[in-house]
Amino acid sequence: MMRKTSVILLSAATGAALTLFVTQPRAVFMGSSARAATADTYRQLNLFGDVFERVRSDYVEKPDDTKLIESAISGMLTGLDPHSSYMDAKSFRDMQVQTRGEFGGLGIEVTMEDGLIKVVSPIDDTPASRAGVMANDIITNLDDEAVQGLTLNQAVEKMRGPVNTKIKLKIIRKGQDNPIEVTLVRDNIRVRSVRARVEQDDIGYIRITTFNEQTTEGLKREISSLSNQIGDKLKGFIIDLRNNPGGLLEEAVTVSDSFLEKGEIVSTRGRNAEETQRRTAHSGDLTKGKPVIVLVNGGSASASEIVAGALQDHKRATIVGTRSFGKGSVQTIIPLGSGNGALRLTTARYYTPSGKSIQAKGIVPDIEVLQDVPDELKSRTDTKGEASLRGHLKNDGDEKTGSQSYVPPDAKDDKALKLAGDLLHGIKNSASAAPTPGGDSKATTDKPKAAN
Repeated sequence: MMRKTSVILLSAATGAALTLFVTQPRAVFMGSSARAATADTYRQLNLFGDVFERVRSDYVEKPDDTKLIESAISGMLTGLDPHSSYMDAKSFRDMQVQTRGEFGGLGIEVTMEDGLIKVVSPIDDTPASRAGVMANDIITNLDDEAVQGLTLNQAVEKMRGPVNTKIKLKIIRKGQDNPIEVTLVRDNIRVRSVRARVEQDDIGYIRITTFNEQTTEGLKREISSLSNQIGDKLKGFIIDLRNNPGGLLEEAVTVSDSFLEKGEIVSTRGRNAEETQRRTAHSGDLTKGKPVIVLVNGGSASASEIVAGALQDHKRATIVGTRSFGKGSVQTIIPLGSGNGALRLTTARYYTPSGKSIQAKGIVPDIEVLQDVPDELKSRTDTKGEASLRGHLKNDGDEKTGSQSYVPPDAKDDKALKLAGDLLHGIKNSASAAPTPGGDSKATTDKPKAAN
């Protein structure tokens, strides 16, 4: 039978992303050596059955059979590589929400602070913004239930829900003596994976935070808006992919295609030669040939690296920053039937147009720029890169681990952004721009955030 699957690209610390395609069943022909290997496999499965029954009968407390099986499946997959895993039904649903970039909710980005939920920002034209919820509001109660003691994910899950259902929030706001209570009606919320602004009056700055189903449309919208705002004085575009963990393969392809007129974007190669797929660009550069600078760092992974690699190989963009994460593999999401979750299985490696695998190596920028990292952050955990992950897929030649991933919170301190502006203004060119000295630590100050 034909099985629906989903292709994803993500870094080790992120959730999954989804694109659908169909795989054909394979014909199996077994010789004597294959039959012997199969017989040995069945002996091992009998061993698993013996252990399973012994645990069920003799463990000090009666175990949950479902959890035993799920743990066994999970162990089998995580033993393959850092990106293969088992998702239970809830995790699978959460992943689908994340990759759609669309859900029933309130329209606020939140973070956890001192055990309470703090509003990072309301999303324009959503129930939260229309009700007057403001950045830095502290949410203490959800439907009269205190949020103290909940994790960020638990609080977000409570705020999400079916469209047209109500939820009451109790809010503490600086400058207000008494808490504010508002009742919101959940609506269909789209996560903004693309944000943009005019930089230095004549440059279009576009930040892509993830690759979900909304990304390419968001990019097209922002390119058009910036082009109209800036007009004839437009010098070019800065595409910021720093700390973007990846997402949908198909979105990485269509984002790359937005800047290219022709040529290969990426190829994916599985275990068998007949599984090789090549994605190519179609005519229609949305920027009409304007110069493009792409910013990357140690947190740029997977789909981000496909975009950077394609534009670099075609000499369509200058890549600025630090070496990327180095995740050059593709994961396929295989649903296991109603209520059974799904497998996230590594099924292919991907290659840039020049035929280069960036697995455990990353994209090397055309111009390296190291940021000045505050002393108090230098002891934080660095971004180690794909090559440092236990069980990662190996690559030929020298593998590279670790790269700076710090991005200054204030744009005026952002050395990579400043250099990108200088390049577009012709103050410097890519041939003469030297690597910028700076700190050697890799740390981030961002707290976990979630939209709901």
